[in-house]
Amino acid sequence: MRERTKLADAIGAVRDITEDLDATAEILELAVDDGDTEMEAEAEAQLASLAERARAAELSALLSGEADGNDTYIEIHSGAGGTESQDWAQMLTRMYSRWAEKRGLKVETVQAQAGEEAGLKSATLLLKGEDAYGWAKTESGIHRLVRISPFDSNARRHTSFASVWVYPVIDDSIDIEINDSDLKVDTYRASGAGGQHVNTTDSAVRITHQPSGIVVQCQNERSQHKNRATAMSMLKARLYEEELRKREEAANAVNAQKSDIGWGHQIRSYVLQPYQMVKDLRTGEESTNPQAVLDGDLDKFMAAALAARVHGEGGDHSVADLD
Repeated sequence: MRERTKLADAIGAVRDITEDLDATAEILELAVDDGDTEMEAEAEAQLASLAERARAAELSALLSGEADGNDTYIEIHSGAGGTESQDWAQMLTRMYSRWAEKRGLKVETVQAQAGEEAGLKSATLLLKGEDAYGWAKTESGIHRLVRISPFDSNARRHTSFASVWVYPVIDDSIDIEINDSDLKVDTYRASGAGGQHVNTTDSAVRITHQPSGIVVQCQNERSQHKNRATAMSMLKARLYEEELRKREEAANAVNAQKSDIGWGHQIRSYVLQPYQMVKDLRTGEESTNPQAVLDGDLDKFMAAALAARVHGEGGDHSVADLD
């Protein structure tokens, strides 16, 4: 029913825009013939409004993947570089939390492993809400930060890296078969906030799926049993996302439109010094206000990446101009 409603809304939007376009074109033609400049101006303003509606409908149509309507996990890991990259991982965690809140999504922290001095070694967020995965899915990859390090007493410029992995929450109707013999399950003591019980018992759970090498972990519950159940859900979601990615890569190969969106590829640079610039290396989308981006202003980057993913590299990226 959710899929049917979404399709009906998309078809209805196209029908309404088409009807309004035809009516406005007739009015504009009459205005030109009659020399009515006031009516002509009103019709042109209506056409501009229709163009905005069409761009919004186009973006909505891009969120039509198999799992785009689902909730999503966002997993962030610091790269090499110690405290500097761990601070960058924490900045990215905040950025995605702020973005989700702006879109009205609910944000939950599934796990967060603190750095030795500052920042985070890793974190996993769960974002709940309409089209959460569809919006966030193009964020997977390596994110690069260039700035004057606040941890360097000599105020030198540092480059830091962190990886982001986005995968959808799957529902019970999707059957993912996992053999217990393929799993390595470790329990450990949780770190960070959570109270005395969390910090003094081995309630946190880490599961390694040995055939794929996928590792998931959860520590947000007091109960080891609940953390294990959450970690298993995350593992199923990761395996499902991997299958979706393989299908997409196969389809892209057939169409000769493969995009450089895989794990291990740098997708975006955030430069704070010596100049101010955020640039997406896949689409060329830029912003000269990195603070706004780090505060969650990500929609235009996501829209451009979605358009590139659907239309193919070098395709029509017009929806990136929505804002």
